[in-house]
Amino acid sequence: MKPILCYVTDGKAPGAADPTANLLAQIRAAAAAGVDWVQIRERHAPARELLALAKAATHVCDGNARVIINNRLDVALAAGAAGVHLRGTSAPAREVVRWCRAGNAPAGFLIGISCHSVAEARKAESAGASYLFFGPVFETPSKKSFGAPQGIAKLADVCRSVRIPAIAIGGVNEENATECLRAGAAGIAAIRMFQESREPEAFRKTVARLHSAG
Repeated sequence: MKPILCYVTDGKAPGAADPTANLLAQIRAAAAAGVDWVQIRERHAPARELLALAKAATHVCDGNARVIINNRLDVALAAGAAGVHLRGTSAPAREVVRWCRAGNAPAGFLIGISCHSVAEARKAESAGASYLFFGPVFETPSKKSFGAPQGIAKLADVCRSVRIPAIAIGGVNEENATECLRAGAAGIAAIRMFQESREPEAFRKTVARLHSAG
């Protein structure tokens, strides 16, 4: 199976005249290039704005990429997104999974969890998560609050410890993505690698190279 490629937004898409329009343009470009998932991670957006963005993102992806909403289950469901991604401060994963699987969410609705250790990864699997993010694997500005990079060896430990897909995040780029996949990661997630402005054909080639690396 080809690796899952996930573009994680952070509200800093190139250009400042219209940040929302620029972000949507970048999401559309990523989906058109072949990225599998787009995680909307706009932590400071008011609920109304986040819902509007989520609906627009689902529309521009047009089935080419699955849209996942960070933290906000209500927004994910209202926007018709493909899933929700939970972090440490989110509602308990086991309760979210139970509620969704009781018929309150569409079949195939994804529930992901951020993990930073083998123990957390096993807990996520036990809770019924669809997948997990593990990191930060490498040095990255967006993950400094989580401490020092975990490294490839710890990523490999996590991948061996669970059966659900483990996706590497944190400082992942075109040069080190293959290391993550060789360690057993089912995919990679990144902000900068998919958010850097580039020509559409170059973007498609980058995504194709990453897909073939698996």
